[in-house]
Amino acid sequence: MLGQEESPTTWHRNERRRHTPDQIIRKLAEGNKLLASGQELAAVCRHLEIAESTWHRWLAQYGGMKANDAKRLKELEAENARLKELVANQALDIDMLKEIGSRNF
Repeated sequence: MLGQEESPTTWHRNERRRHTPDQIIRKLAEGNKLLASGQELAAVCRHLEIAESTWHRWLAQYGGMKANDAKRLKELEAENARLKELVANQALDIDMLKEIGSRNF
């Protein structure tokens, strides 16, 4: 059984949560069903325990995706960041070698 501190009903707005892409897709699907049934966005967001701005951001980023698409997107974003860092480090190495090569000994 969940302890009091782990109960989903004790969540506070000021607590930050990280949601996996799969969780986000599921919350968007649940929220869309609630919206289709006539509930207002504010009520849906309270039910999902997210801010309305989070809903809009998630919808823009993940709207229409399936869970495996979102996971692949996150993997590609991480790989892209790693490759950008690698290119930046190589550019620094090249600049350093050019500087060393241009010195008169």
